[in-house]
Amino acid sequence: MQTPAANTLFYGDNLSILREHIADDSVDLIYLDPPFNSNANYNVLFRAPGGEQSQSQIEAFEDTWHWNVSAERAYAEVLQSGTSDAANMLAAMRSFLGTNDMMAYLAMMAVRLIELHRVLKPTGSLYLHCDPTASHYLKLLLDAVFGPTNYRNEIIWKRQTAHSDATNKFSDVSDVILFYAKSPLFKFKPVHVAHDPAYLTKFYRHDDADGRGPYQLDNTTSPNPRPNMMYEWMGYPFPSKGWRYERKTMQRLHDEGRLHYPVFKDGTPDYSKRIRLKRYLSEQTGSIVTNVWTDINPLHAGSAERLGYPTQKPLALLERILAASSNEGDVVLDPFCGCGTTVHAAQKMGRRWIGIDVTHLAVGLIQRRLRDAFPLAEFQVLGTPRDLGAARALAEADKHQFQLWALSMIDNAVPYKGGRKGADGGVDGYVYFQVTTDRGEGKGNRTDTGKAIVSIKGGGVTDSQVKDLITTVDHEGAQMGLFVTLLPPTKPMVTRAAAGGFYEAGGRTYPKVQILTIEQLFDGKRPEMPWLDPSVFKKAKREAGPDKQGTLL
Repeated sequence: MQTPAANTLFYGDNLSILREHIADDSVDLIYLDPPFNSNANYNVLFRAPGGEQSQSQIEAFEDTWHWNVSAERAYAEVLQSGTSDAANMLAAMRSFLGTNDMMAYLAMMAVRLIELHRVLKPTGSLYLHCDPTASHYLKLLLDAVFGPTNYRNEIIWKRQTAHSDATNKFSDVSDVILFYAKSPLFKFKPVHVAHDPAYLTKFYRHDDADGRGPYQLDNTTSPNPRPNMMYEWMGYPFPSKGWRYERKTMQRLHDEGRLHYPVFKDGTPDYSKRIRLKRYLSEQTGSIVTNVWTDINPLHAGSAERLGYPTQKPLALLERILAASSNEGDVVLDPFCGCGTTVHAAQKMGRRWIGIDVTHLAVGLIQRRLRDAFPLAEFQVLGTPRDLGAARALAEADKHQFQLWALSMIDNAVPYKGGRKGADGGVDGYVYFQVTTDRGEGKGNRTDTGKAIVSIKGGGVTDSQVKDLITTVDHEGAQMGLFVTLLPPTKPMVTRAAAGGFYEAGGRTYPKVQILTIEQLFDGKRPEMPWLDPSVFKKAKREAGPDKQGTLL
């Protein structure tokens, strides 16, 4: 097995992809934020401009965390994996928990943690992000898979300042990040942050105006009795336990102007006080980061970084993890890619990356994010159709996923009801756009939001389907309709679409109903419509960091 070239984004079940595509000892750092509890449906949020369907969610893990045949199979695979500690631990958990949703989650996670341990290099580390609902069980599983001696930290991230759940308990405002190493050879660099301003004001209050900036005074006394350090220096008697430094070092500090000699107001030496060491702020690396992180703010609705995903993590969180446990050029893996924050941080910091997600929709969103933030970046997407043959295979295998994939091929398209399976009334998605008109008489311009209804067909197509789309456009008060088809349209279909007339906006006219084939989308053709509404998919800010393709593994 050869691990694919980074940077690579996979569509599919991460368990299968890990087993089929990721080689042993090939990854330097793993971060995962597996959905559970309030995030059990692996939410992706879409906000329509008018607020309608603003809470629609795609249920990518509809049955994943329920005890069923898949959970029983995952449990059996752990027992047969040869990882005896993990097998014994999972069996003990089942005897305690029974067969419920939590046990299903733990069985699914256990079989994946075994694979993640396999692909990690001996110098690698894993960070598992979770909430307190399951963190204690996950910690036991990680102990069983990685070994308790390879546990490094339980990191507490304060993700918000207040919460309305404090009626019968203390308010939950934190997440847990479990940090484990593969072996004692793991990489780690302590992380420092800028000192708190109040700390600087209190301690760095001295300045000799010599260009070296503010400093604080530190002790020069030995912590333990040291007879060889008991000497007089510049007339100042030694402390009771001696100096901290030998004469040679003391002379160097003196020559460098790093010693503070106490004096009276008239400038004469005050031998009753101790000599102190000057520690300059400009030479300090800042405060060292502990396992309690309160300085990384969560992403609120108005955050500039916010892209509209409810479980989106701030870039600063992933940048800290990558800075501590990886080097430039290392391979970073996120098996639950979500909205792509991990791969974004890796691309920005010059790491190579592998991302995995189980929905075509999410993969499309991550591609858009990377293109916006890193226009020159090159990466490959595996598991999604790249030609008509693959598109046909997907349509035959899974009609619903074909629709979501085809929808991701259209800029700014969002799924109907967030992509849930079920009757859709001929509506598979929407494209929102904005139209600016001049109100005249000096009243300025007015911007209105319109929408196009998207209907996607992966099988046979007929004239009546186009007719139905026209009816749906009128019924929903939409301005346009897009008919996306895997097969070429018939002449009656083209005629029917043309009979739909035109939509006029901003001084231009657009075909009200347009037919696009999958082949045309592969060739780069896109629907004709007014400029797209940026409020549906907020663009990621363009990054100034490394914007290049990673080297091969």
